[in-house]
Amino acid sequence: MTDSGALVVLRPQGLYCPAGDFFIDPWRPVARAVITHAHADHARRGHGAYLAHRDSAGVLRARLGADIALQTVDYGAPVTCGNVRVSLHPAGHVLGSAQVRLEHRGEVWVVSGDYKVEADTTCTPFEPVRCHTFITESTFGLPLYRWRPQVTVFDDIRAWWQANATAGRASVLYAYALGKAQRLLAGLGTAPIGPIVVHGAVETINQAYRAAGVALPATQRWGDGRAPAEGQRALVIAPPSAQGSPGLRRLGPYADAMVSGWMQLRGTRRRRGVDRGFALSDHADWPGLLQAIGASGAQRVLVTHGQVAPLVRYLKEQGLQADALQAHYRGEDGADAFEDEAP
Repeated sequence: MTDSGALVVLRPQGLYCPAGDFFIDPWRPVARAVITHAHADHARRGHGAYLAHRDSAGVLRARLGADIALQTVDYGAPVTCGNVRVSLHPAGHVLGSAQVRLEHRGEVWVVSGDYKVEADTTCTPFEPVRCHTFITESTFGLPLYRWRPQVTVFDDIRAWWQANATAGRASVLYAYALGKAQRLLAGLGTAPIGPIVVHGAVETINQAYRAAGVALPATQRWGDGRAPAEGQRALVIAPPSAQGSPGLRRLGPYADAMVSGWMQLRGTRRRRGVDRGFALSDHADWPGLLQAIGASGAQRVLVTHGQVAPLVRYLKEQGLQADALQAHYRGEDGADAFEDEAP
């Protein structure tokens, strides 16, 4: 998108706001970057200055370096960048995740970043923001993606964990270290069947979540050379990159499972070679996308990363002005959903 007068245009470095002279989640180094959240495909090293929500500070510094030039703001607190009034609003994706609202000469645009509409206890729930133009993700932009309530998924995981414990084997869940792992801990830790053990990459993020006031259950750190106490009843949460690692053998017998929105597709579970797959995503499903777009009130919708074409086609059929907007975001539950990047 290059039309003159647009609040957001596409540059080689990423999404650029000409009136404010800053980028949003740029994929190449820039002077000023507004960051929607700390996943590695949205928050990269090398920018001159960063603006993000206050709750994301701990994770951003853990991943990008303690010395980054980071300015943080609360949700809804306006900041003037050039000639643009900028504010961040809850996206419900992970801790500190935000939609970026841009206002200039009476025109309002919102860049969604990644979002989900089902609330969980580890981050501020999604809030719709009224605008003229809405730039939305579309990771799961197909009608077949319809998530079951998270409490149902947690019940299924807990039943699987109990069955494994009864059979004398540990339970290993592969999940993205930022966001998904903490959501699992919060959902499963209220009634643990045995000790909960986490990979070092997960524990680093846990510390940032706890420092931000998020309640998580007690955990043991995996990877110190010792098998966990009551190992055959343990639940181990590790990034997908840990699958098949030698350290898992210290657990003794174990069953493993992948937690991702892609697990709704049976073929994905088979390709990953895991015993079970649980469909739980931190992205909106098809109804969630339509809900968020409708609540924005936008008459123009730009769709980026994921299943773009089907959503654009559907929105046009509903009478909206919709177009594709190319982006390089992939991340958790995206094109490289199982390539976890440790902090």
